[in-house]
Amino acid sequence: MSDYSATEDKTMPIVCYALYLAGFATAGLTAIVGVIIAHAQQMTAGPDMRTHYTFLIRTFWIGLVWCLLASLLLVVGIPLSFILIGIPLLILAKLMYGVAAIWFGVRCILGLITLSRGEPYPRPYAVLA
Repeated sequence: MSDYSATEDKTMPIVCYALYLAGFATAGLTAIVGVIIAHAQQMTAGPDMRTHYTFLIRTFWIGLVWCLLASLLLVVGIPLSFILIGIPLLILAKLMYGVAAIWFGVRCILGLITLSRGEPYPRPYAVLA
């Protein structure tokens, strides 16, 4: 932790994490607001908070890609399910949505825990955590 981190504003990263978590109740709308804030704040943030913004931005975009892939499977699987060969695709899509939601929530909670300690996020470019 750098000496500068004591003076860095931790409010906006907390707001972004909260907006991401509220996205579970708002079908992702607040997460979109959160990623816009994270993009806007990233360049003006200090070095410690910049790691959180990088982590937040990557969390949003990687999560969005997983949800889009699951949606593609869903779109293909629904018409094929009428002839029964699409059912595995529907199951896989549902599994992907579930895993993506858990992954997204865990990353937000880990980010909040790290932020509450006043630390930079240790590996903002990591995919798993």
